[in-house]
Amino acid sequence: MSSADYAMPEASAIMTQDVLYRKIGWRLMPILFASYIAAYLDRVNVGFAKLEMLGDLKFSNAVYGLGAGIFFIGYFLFEVPSNLILHQIGARVWISRLLVTWGIVSACTALVRTPWEFYSVRFLLGVAESGFFPGMVLYLTYWFPSHRRAKMVALLMAGIPVSGVIGGPMGGYILHRLAHSHGLAGWQWLFLVEAVPAVALGLVVFLRLDDRVMAARWLSEEEKRRIAAEISADAPAKTHHTIRSVFTSPRVWLLGAIYFGIEMGSYAIGFWLPTIIRRSGVRNAFDIGLLTMAPYGLALIAMILVGRHADKTRERRWHVVAPCFIAVVGFLVCAAFGANTAMAMLGLILAVVGVISALPMFFSLPTSFLGGAAAAAGIALVNCTGNLGGFISPTLIGVLTTHTGSLESGLLLVAGCMTASSILILALIPAKLVNH
Repeated sequence: MSSADYAMPEASAIMTQDVLYRKIGWRLMPILFASYIAAYLDRVNVGFAKLEMLGDLKFSNAVYGLGAGIFFIGYFLFEVPSNLILHQIGARVWISRLLVTWGIVSACTALVRTPWEFYSVRFLLGVAESGFFPGMVLYLTYWFPSHRRAKMVALLMAGIPVSGVIGGPMGGYILHRLAHSHGLAGWQWLFLVEAVPAVALGLVVFLRLDDRVMAARWLSEEEKRRIAAEISADAPAKTHHTIRSVFTSPRVWLLGAIYFGIEMGSYAIGFWLPTIIRRSGVRNAFDIGLLTMAPYGLALIAMILVGRHADKTRERRWHVVAPCFIAVVGFLVCAAFGANTAMAMLGLILAVVGVISALPMFFSLPTSFLGGAAAAAGIALVNCTGNLGGFISPTLIGVLTTHTGSLESGLLLVAGCMTASSILILALIPAKLVNH
């Protein structure tokens, strides 16, 4: 018998597995993807609302920056408990609850009048959304083995650039066309309209998601066994299985620090991108919304390609570091040439493509060595620690902008943080730990 005869059954088995995981992907990913778009829209639509909100309410850039960032304090305090609850009671009920709750809170932002009301509703939005993203990453570990997961996380986080492609023109249109309709300002309509999808998707999640593979009635018993066996085969590579081991692990805290630097860049974009475009000379809100489509559209393509390449090569570290360095160059271009629309857009394209490609690749690092209950606690701990960058980034940029009159110093700070994260990955995360 020739070597080709031995290869044929193996190739056939791989093809069968590909078909099975494609079936799972088409069942789960559209719902998770749409939910993440809703999450990101409701988290950062305040960046577009800022274009009118600050003038109407007489808020300074410092007030805006603190309000935008205080979301992440509530997120930080409640994220680990939220993910542990999800692990215990199941994703269907808990993710559904998260979506409905934060949709209602986000809509309430339309009612704010004072800085403290703004701070309060943003804090409550962080509490309401806490656990959502790490919960979905944890959920994917129940359905996909590690060598297939980077692409799935990339597809999930494609919700970020898609929300930019959709949310930019939508936000600009709402601000432009619905201003003063029925006695409400355009920014108030923005919060009300963009809260609706979250509540609707909460009902979809409750009706359509299954908590675990073995509960999926749309899979055969043989398919369930094959998936369970492949996911179980990941277990020997995981070094943390208990909740206590997560909180005492220097490696987990290191990953939190690395993610902090990346999130500094992510939320510099999320909360200040419309402002960067306006400062380059574009005044009309709808035009600003249209211009945001370019960096987010290119980022969508880039992050999917990077995710596929990472799974193909089973290499993780450089698939995080290289996009981070691209983002650093982008922030430096924005800082140096922010008054020129063409150069500002080039800088934003590099920054958005780099940051958004790095984010899903980063989460292939902690899921490589966290298993069991430790995965629920560890992913949440890394995510909430890193998301403190979402508080620090807009807050510091707001304060620096108020005191210096420009965004340059804030953008340089963000570039430095992302550089530091890249160096930490290469220096302290062993390739053999995560490249499998």
